[in-house]
Amino acid sequence: MKAYVFPGQGAQFTGMGKELYEQKAEAKALFDQANAILGFDITSIMFAGTADELKQTRVTQPAIFIHSAAAALTHPGFKPDMVAGHSLGEFSALVANRALSFEDGLKLVYQRAMAMQKACEINPSTMAAILGLDDHVVEEVCASISNEIVVAANYNCPGQLVISGSMKGIDIACEKLKAAGAKRALPLQVGGAFHSPLMQPAREELASAIEDTHFSNPVCPVYQNVNALPSTDIMAIRKNLIDQLTAPVRWTQTVQRMVADGATTFVECGPGKVLQGLVKKIAPETEAMSL
Repeated sequence: MKAYVFPGQGAQFTGMGKELYEQKAEAKALFDQANAILGFDITSIMFAGTADELKQTRVTQPAIFIHSAAAALTHPGFKPDMVAGHSLGEFSALVANRALSFEDGLKLVYQRAMAMQKACEINPSTMAAILGLDDHVVEEVCASISNEIVVAANYNCPGQLVISGSMKGIDIACEKLKAAGAKRALPLQVGGAFHSPLMQPAREELASAIEDTHFSNPVCPVYQNVNALPSTDIMAIRKNLIDQLTAPVRWTQTVQRMVADGATTFVECGPGKVLQGLVKKIAPETEAMSL
């Protein structure tokens, strides 16, 4: 069985989607539609913008979504058995399995980006990548830090867990985790503490937008970040999308469950090859490739 997976923030690069735009008329139409929906020329930033321009949250999230969704929707014979997306990528996955239209998915992604940006401004915060420790050790260290918010945010693959929290909390956690034997504890260049309780303002703002958006019955299950379980139920999909903003991305568990459910090949749709690398670390017996 083929599993199609969709990347999240951090996969962007200058020139992303340009080849797709130039080679496929259907993709060009989607890119042009995206410019009209957003009200600014995002494609020119995707194709020729600087790294700093692409790093702006209002650009990054819709840009990755546009590239990923267009790649899937315009691929000949695209017929997924199962889909999943890493954080932001879950919205691309829901367009790929026809639960969301391209237009509605893009509108939600843009609202999500702006809501997250506002939440970051309310609570200055950050994230850090922890390498070389078992998940339970990282969880225990985070739980031991009092008076600060620090939580596990991204279970990327065995031995790689990203933590999220207040500036001071992340500093304390990095020192404690290095003392506990982490090979590296690297603060990340991100705008805030994504997938933590500090995103509660964004969650509240996005919840109403998700509730007001039309969802259709998907053509295949989406394995969602919050619980790493497959879902085709629209009510559950909505709830999990809302919960995702303040809950961890269980990517390791998601890939493991997809393999248990029959996935033998993982196809990454969108910019970069980050997810292929993670899949090979989580499930080396499977095949991983780009669309």
